[in-house]
Amino acid sequence: MPTVHDWINNPLAVVDGLFAQSNSSPDWEKKVVEYFKEKLKLNDAHTWVPSLNDVPLYYLKPNSLVKFRCMVQDMFDPEFFMGVYETNDLTSNSKQVKCGKYKDITVGGVDFNSRNTVTSERQTFYCVPIPGESQWAKEISFIWCTSQARVVPSTSYVPNRHKRSYEEDDEMDTQPQHDVDMWGRPKRQETEAPSHDSSSAHCTSSLDLNFPLPGEKGPACLVKVYEDWDGFKLNDMLEVFGILSVDPALSVIADEREASSLLDPTEVTETVEEQRVHSPPPSLVPRLHMLYAQPLVHNNPLLPSSAPENNGDHLSSVLGELASVRAELHTYLTHVLMGDSLAAEYLILHLISNVYSRRDVLPLGKFTLNLSGCPHSSPYTEHLYKVIQQLVPSSYRLCMSLHNMNNQRMVPRKDYTANRLVSGTLQLANNTSLFLDETQLEQGQLDATGVRNITALGNLISWQKVDYDFNYHQMEFPCNINVLITSEGRSLLPSDSQVNLRPTLNPPNLEEYLSAVQVAQVPSQFNKYRIYLSGARALNYTISDEITKAVEEDFVEMRKDDPQSMSAEDLHRLLVVARLLSLSHGQNTLSRDGWMKAKQLEALRISRTQQQKSLSGNEP
Repeated sequence: MPTVHDWINNPLAVVDGLFAQSNSSPDWEKKVVEYFKEKLKLNDAHTWVPSLNDVPLYYLKPNSLVKFRCMVQDMFDPEFFMGVYETNDLTSNSKQVKCGKYKDITVGGVDFNSRNTVTSERQTFYCVPIPGESQWAKEISFIWCTSQARVVPSTSYVPNRHKRSYEEDDEMDTQPQHDVDMWGRPKRQETEAPSHDSSSAHCTSSLDLNFPLPGEKGPACLVKVYEDWDGFKLNDMLEVFGILSVDPALSVIADEREASSLLDPTEVTETVEEQRVHSPPPSLVPRLHMLYAQPLVHNNPLLPSSAPENNGDHLSSVLGELASVRAELHTYLTHVLMGDSLAAEYLILHLISNVYSRRDVLPLGKFTLNLSGCPHSSPYTEHLYKVIQQLVPSSYRLCMSLHNMNNQRMVPRKDYTANRLVSGTLQLANNTSLFLDETQLEQGQLDATGVRNITALGNLISWQKVDYDFNYHQMEFPCNINVLITSEGRSLLPSDSQVNLRPTLNPPNLEEYLSAVQVAQVPSQFNKYRIYLSGARALNYTISDEITKAVEEDFVEMRKDDPQSMSAEDLHRLLVVARLLSLSHGQNTLSRDGWMKAKQLEALRISRTQQQKSLSGNEP
């Protein structure tokens, strides 16, 4: 049987071998997938596979097995290919039936009239790195990859570099070098995405990688899917294991098709723009022929990526330290929030919130938090976002300045000329933390784009959905995004809970103070916080019939004296707070004590809001 070196560095040999053994049996394709699935499960072999996220393309051997941690940004139309074909060797006058699966280019003299030819269908996904992935998550994944993966520098794919003399080398010593790190491992080579200005609305250039967030870096990839592609959805997070294809002939074919379409447009069915988007140079957008894809429930590299029900033992070990870690995290956030212990409580609840179900159109479990009372003139919100970035695997800070609201493309839209989905800021993977900085909003007039963007943000917060623009209609895409709003007064956007900041500390130098608070946290402590937040979010939760009855009775009692004091909406919010408070303490069911603590917490928040209202004269 093939060795590790064989099935990782030459997976096509495994595919061709199983095809040759099949004697035209239709189940050979399942055997191929099962073979690689089993190999990847044994002895954590998936960590041996080089990652496109972490290893520069020119270090990877063409046609080797690689993995890619990504989000499905677009789904192209299905394409046909020769699944089985026959070659005719004129020299020896012999014929041979070959497998065309997991390949872009067929080699040898193909007999197009052969009865053995089988035309098959495959789907193409355009995949990008997970938008807003935090630097700490990338670095931990990178360390795992480069310490475990069998990376053999490619000899057949040579980057465009010129030899230099020793004198030129001396001059280059002052320039940053990005090839290897201090341990001799390949460093991350990333490509920057263009910004999302309205001026770049028609993104038909082959150099536009169509990343959802401005300034994003990393590779993009065309993933070829051969089976069960209906089981994947737009914006899914995946770790794809597949065969890397960077054949330069793909660029030649694309150039010939483009030239042909310019000379005689009737000869082709695709526009020039569509050809550029769907057939970019493989050196920029490599092809990845999927053998297996692991759906990612989350992208925290410190926890197993499979579904929580498969990680009972791991979550149990997390829960063992959960109480102490929660207390430490609460103390840390209290310092970050200038001594405001109540705001720190609600921030923890927000960070572990999650849409766990939907009842008709209502998303259950979301907990958008509005931290009001944030100063407009200081860089406080910027530092607060950096703290959030250090805690969650994916996040994005949207400064709600008038210019951004009127110019940024937030909602993805369909470009029918290029036959692609043009990405927008709100095309995010599940469990991304979206930090809306409303303190940056100045006086002025929102134009039509600004109004659409505000509406889109409101729909995202209220219904956890984004309506993508397909020109003639809108298509609704559900999402699961944690939204935190910072504002001076109450936000103009809806929220599930508003907490007005009440600092008890007034450091003379805010930036120095916040930097000192972060520096005091060692990396291992941050890792505990990260595991805690992802672990608490993954816990299941139930309410017993006994507690349900007690809550109903309590609700009736609270409304007895003043029916206006507790509405159905207030009860819903209280139940959400009680759920999150229980989960934050590692309890997967609501107790009477937990219900009382939730009531006390909400009473403190409402009291503070009313006091602030009487002081400022604004609505709560």
